[in-house]
Amino acid sequence: MTSELRPEQLRTWGVVGAGGAGFPTEVKCRARAEIVIVNAAECEPLLHKDKELLRAFPDEIFAGLRAVMKMTGAIRGVIGIKEKYTDVIDILHPLLPENVALHLLGDFYPAGDEFILVHTVTGRIIPPGGLPIHVGCVVNNVETLINVGRAGPVVVKYLTVAGAVKNPVTLCVPLGISFSECMELAGGATIPDAVALVGGMMMGAFCDDFSTPVIKTTGGIIILPREHDLVRRYTRKPNHIRRIGLSACDQCSYCTELCPRYLLGHPIQPHIVMRSLGFSAPAPAMMSGALACCECNLCTLMSCPEDLDPRAACIDAKRLACKAGVAPPHREAQAHPLVEERRTPLKRLMNRLGVAGFVNRGPLIAGVAETHRVLLPLKQHAGAPAEPTVKIGDRVRTGDMVADSPEGKLGACIHASIDGRVVSIDGSIVIER
Repeated sequence: MTSELRPEQLRTWGVVGAGGAGFPTEVKCRARAEIVIVNAAECEPLLHKDKELLRAFPDEIFAGLRAVMKMTGAIRGVIGIKEKYTDVIDILHPLLPENVALHLLGDFYPAGDEFILVHTVTGRIIPPGGLPIHVGCVVNNVETLINVGRAGPVVVKYLTVAGAVKNPVTLCVPLGISFSECMELAGGATIPDAVALVGGMMMGAFCDDFSTPVIKTTGGIIILPREHDLVRRYTRKPNHIRRIGLSACDQCSYCTELCPRYLLGHPIQPHIVMRSLGFSAPAPAMMSGALACCECNLCTLMSCPEDLDPRAACIDAKRLACKAGVAPPHREAQAHPLVEERRTPLKRLMNRLGVAGFVNRGPLIAGVAETHRVLLPLKQHAGAPAEPTVKIGDRVRTGDMVADSPEGKLGACIHASIDGRVVSIDGSIVIER
C-alpha cells in the first residue's frame, strides 16, 4: 500500500523527478515539510503531458501525493494547475483528498519554475541559493507522483511529441525507446529535414540524432525544420555568441526587468553579466549574481531586442563563479512590486518563438508503445551513474533491476523496460526483445 511507503523503496524503484535534472525523489521524501506542491503548470509551449496524466490517472496521482505527504509529514497538499484547463479541474474537484486543494495558475511562462510556483501558491520566496524545503515546501512533478503511486519499478515514460508532426500526441513508451520511434508514433515528420528540441523550446536541448533514447527526464520532443529560427538560436557557436554580445549589447536592461528570478528579488541581473563580456577578468560580484539564474531562457528568446544571448552569458558566468569558489549571495528576497504585471503570457511567447502555427494539442494515446530494442543509459538522473547488475547474455523481464545505485551516493536504480536479452553494456545497457 502506498500509505506505507518508505523513501528507500523509491530509490530501489528508481523514482526520480520526471523532468529537469531527475533529482532522486527519495531525498525529497526524507525532508520534513509543511506543504507538498504538485507541479502541473507545464508552461513550456506545445507540451500537454501533465494535464493529460491528471485527466487519465487522478487516483494514482492522489495515491502518490498522499504517500509523499505522509513521508514528509506535510499537513497540506496543493496542485498547481493552469486555470484554463477547466475540463481537468472539473474531474479533480470531486476527487480531492482531505487537506488537498487546487491552486489555479495564470497562463504564463515560467509558471512551472519551482521558485515561481512556490511563490505563486504560498506567497513565500525561496532565498537565493535555497531550495523549496527552506520555506517548508516539497515540489513534485505530476508524473513523479504517478510513479510513487504505482509503487513499483519505473519502466515507462510519458512524453508529448509535437511541432512538425502529423498527429501531435502524448505517449507512454518503454524507457530506452528511440526518438525516431516516438516520432513515427506521432505520424512522422511533416518536413524533410527534421530536427528536435528535447524537453521544450525554452529550456530544451537541440538534437538531430533520432537514435537517442528516451530517458526518465524526457518530457517532450518538439520536431522543427532545421531552418527554423529557434534551431538557429540553439546551434549558435559560443565564440559567435560572445563576440556579438560584446559588440552589440546596449545595456537596455530588458533582460533583467523581465527576468522571473529578478522579479522575486533574487540578485540576478543578466544585463550586468552581459556587461562583464567586456572584461578579461570579471569581478566576482559580477559573476555571483548569475548563480541565481534558472536558465528559463526568457532573456534570450523573449526580452532581448538585439537577438543576443544573455542566458548563455549567465550559464558561462555560473561556471566561472563555481570554478572561482564564489558563493551565491545570501540575503532576504522581496518580490518586485510589478511581479504580476511583468509575467510573460504564453500566447505572446509562442508568437515570438514562431510556433503559434503548430497544432497545440497532445491527447494521450492509451497503452504502452511496443519496441524490440531499448538503450538504457546508466546516467539518466542527478547524482552518480548506476552500476550494472547484469552481464551480456542475461535474460531479463520487464521490471528486473539491471543497474543499482552506488552505495552511499546520490543516485537511482534502473530496470529493464522490456522482456529480452542484454546484448551490450557500455555506458548504457542495451536489451533486445
